[in-house]
Amino acid sequence: MTAQETAHVSEEAASLPLPTPEMDGDALFQLGMMYSSGSGGCPMDRVSAHMIFNLAAMKGSVEARVYRREMSMEMERDEIAEAQRAARRYIDAGVVSLAA
Repeated sequence: MTAQETAHVSEEAASLPLPTPEMDGDALFQLGMMYSSGSGGCPMDRVSAHMIFNLAAMKGSVEARVYRREMSMEMERDEIAEAQRAARRYIDAGVVSLAA
């Protein structure tokens, strides 16, 4: 891959909507829907959708719990594990705080 191609890929990744600490469960759920359907500038990505639904569920979204479970039924074990690791990284980075 050339430097120009690498820069283009990095620019695309930087422009993707990502979870932020300000997002509540409903906003995270909507973002998860975007990744699950490939809409709103998001690629269709089951791992990212599952990870975001997981974060949304932790912030109280009941809908996210339902969609996370449905998404899990379409995924391989290694994809689910990857999504769970990604959610943990967001938690560790302070994007989602867990209730005590």
